[in-house]
This record gives sequence, C-alpha cells and structure tokens, in this order.
Amino acid sequence: MLKKFLLPIISIIIILSTVPYANAICKGKFFNPITDVDWWGMFPMKIGGITVVKGSVDSPHDSTGSPICICGKPPTMRIGLKVSFWDPARIAETNKDPWCSDIIGSGLTDHKGFLGGATNASQNQNGSDFAQAHWIWIDIFQLAGMVLDAHCFENGGFDYAYFTEVDPMWNDDILNFITDPESLLFANPVAQIACSADSVTSTLGVPLDYMFWCMGSWGSAYPLTGHYSSQIVPKANAAIAARLIYRLSRLPVGLWDHATNYCNPVWLPIWRKTHYRLQEARPRRSGFVIPLGRTPLSGWGYLSNPPITGGKGAEDNFMWIVFEEKKCCFGVGF
Repeated sequence: MLKKFLLPIISIIIILSTVPYANAICKGKFFNPITDVDWWGMFPMKIGGITVVKGSVDSPHDSTGSPICICGKPPTMRIGLKVSFWDPARIAETNKDPWCSDIIGSGLTDHKGFLGGATNASQNQNGSDFAQAHWIWIDIFQLAGMVLDAHCFENGGFDYAYFTEVDPMWNDDILNFITDPESLLFANPVAQIACSADSVTSTLGVPLDYMFWCMGSWGSAYPLTGHYSSQIVPKANAAIAARLIYRLSRLPVGLWDHATNYCNPVWLPIWRKTHYRLQEARPRRSGFVIPLGRTPLSGWGYLSNPPITGGKGAEDNFMWIVFEEKKCCFGVGF
C-alpha cells in the first residue's frame, strides 16, 4: 500500500528534478487530491439501475435495462451488477503561459512552444484568445491513499499524457482540418443557430449528445484548437478544456469512453458530452461540478479568475478536474 501511494509522488519529484528551467511567470501551489477535489462530483452513483447516492447533477440518460451484466466468455467470464459513477481520473490544464503546470505549481521548461498563449500572440487568427493545454492521467484515489483494486477503478498512477505546445495543429485552425474535416460543415453561424437548444439544456440539466458540434453556451466545438473568442476568461478556458476532451476522443490512443459499455471502454471519435463534467481547481477551487456548456451566469464563473497579488492582472492559468462517467460490471470473474 505504501509503495502504491509513494509512486505517483516520486514520479512528480523526478519530473521536477529533470526540468532545466522553470517559467518564472508560472506560479501556484502543489495539487492536493484530498482538498482540491469536489468528491461529491462522483455522484450520482447507481447500482443495478437504482440510485444509491444522489448528486448535484443527475444522469438522466442512464438506461440500465436489466440490473445484471455478463461480460466475456468462459473461462474469463464476469457476472455482476451494473454500476455507474463519476471518476475524477483526468486533469486538463488550460494555460496562457506555455509549459505552465498548475498541478505542480511550477513551469516545466523555459521553451515557448508554438505560441505563448497570450492574447497578443494570437491576434493573427481573428483576434481570438489562445491557451495551451495539458492532459494528465491521475489516479486520485491512489494519491489520496485509497487503494481500490476493484474492476471499476483504474490503477494508472500519474502521467503527463499530452502537451499542445508540441502539437502544431493546436494553434492553427486551417491545419486542424487534416484531422477534423467536418469543421467545414459546423464552424459557421448557420450551424450555430441550432446550438441554442443545447445551450438551454446544458444550463438547466445536461447537454444534448446528438448536437456534438455544440458546447451549449460555450459556443462551437469546432475547430478543435486553442483559439476561442470570449471576453469571459473562465468561460473561454472551460471551452478549451472541453475541446481538448473532444480532440483526444478522436485519437485511438487518446481518450476512450467508459460509459457506453459496461464491460469494456470503447473508442468514440464523435464524443458524448454527457459523459464528462468539469470542476475548476485552479486558480480558484470550485465547490461543484458543471456539465459541459453550462453558462457561467449560473454561478460557477463567479470569481473564477481572481487577480494576482500585486495588481498585475489575472492569472489566466486554469486547472480543471475532469469527471468521467464510468459504467462497469461489478461482480465475480470466473
């Protein structure tokens, strides 16, 4: 147990010790999995289709049918009950300052990447704001000292899985068409008119999965880059974090969906927005999770980007805990 708890901490220390320089602009505090995570975001939890613990945001689209699940075939067959919950197993960082990592409260290197992320560095693309993004795999249960070897939980430790600073498509809307050619169909005002329905449902409840090109009140999901036009910085960064989720869902080695099949995760190049929720952890720790697309006017955006001490403007570096819905077959294997 002690070995499993120390391994992620040692990994972070090794990363810090091998970094030649730290970005002086990047400031923060080390991530605390116990105090920084809104643990109520794990709910609702359902067992056999019955809600055993309610949550602040419901999961109305969960349809279990039979409460019993059977996975695989003999001799590796598993029989059990269908279980669903929300796992804070991923972290998305959206940063104005390149290579700034809020999870460790420090910069990773002095290299600037393709774009620095400041507003004046991205005016060449329609005057939009720009943020770099990092995707981090983290076993928060393990970091918090809880060893859960059940079939429903991952045991992956800690790892930086993706950096947009080395991805030339993240800062170029035109080059992004290589991997997302359907952007031509949806990244236009006509297609966005239909997103008003998704905006209402995401604010009052959960977004509409069949409107995959919409992000509720956050606007268009396309193009899947770090450019976003908004005067509300928390809203812009939440939208960029959602685009990162969608972008990684397109990659077969990126992000697999754990809420479509009770037996195994599946690859969905067209994301299902209702399977993900965000909680802000930096620069301000939010006390609740939000569905993708919920308007900041509902309360979650209030004081989400406080000014830096000394009156030099806001930080504009965000860390989002990604709650991913997980459905699994909790039972006995043969």
